[in-house]
Amino acid sequence: MRGKGVFLVLAAVLVFYFALVGSRGVMLLRHGTPVTVLLGVAVLVMPGIGVWFLWKTYRFGQRSEALVRELAAEGGLPSDDLPRTPSGRVERAVAERIFLERKAETEAAPQDWRTWFRLAVAYRDAGDTPRARHAMQRAIRLHDAAGAAGAPAGERGGPDAAGRTRDGRAA
Repeated sequence: MRGKGVFLVLAAVLVFYFALVGSRGVMLLRHGTPVTVLLGVAVLVMPGIGVWFLWKTYRFGQRSEALVRELAAEGGLPSDDLPRTPSGRVERAVAERIFLERKAETEAAPQDWRTWFRLAVAYRDAGDTPRARHAMQRAIRLHDAAGAAGAPAGERGGPDAAGRTRDGRAA
């Protein structure tokens, strides 16, 4: 929960900053000379890129959390009771051993989003954040593709094997 609060505070600060920079860009556009108009357009592009990046980061967090909830409901979340150093990091030897296990698991089932999710956690525990993010993005893409390609009937809104729809009513 702490991470959400930090994100919201930083996002609010960034939105304020984007508005401030955007107002300066508009001011430059209003000045009307070719140089200030060009500079004003350049200044307005920067908040646009920032808003796009903020949105992508927010969506990544939301979609990652959805995978956490789904995997938790299935009982497939990786254990978080690993031995840690005094600084809070997972001990290197343990992180490397688990990473090798997760890598082998992912190589055995490369189209399963669950294995990519667990590999992302192993990368994070090993301290490799860029690869952890990449693996989580892959898990999200595979999860979305699996949902679009054909989730179990109960998840699509149709009847499941027991003849009930998602809201529990008989089909």
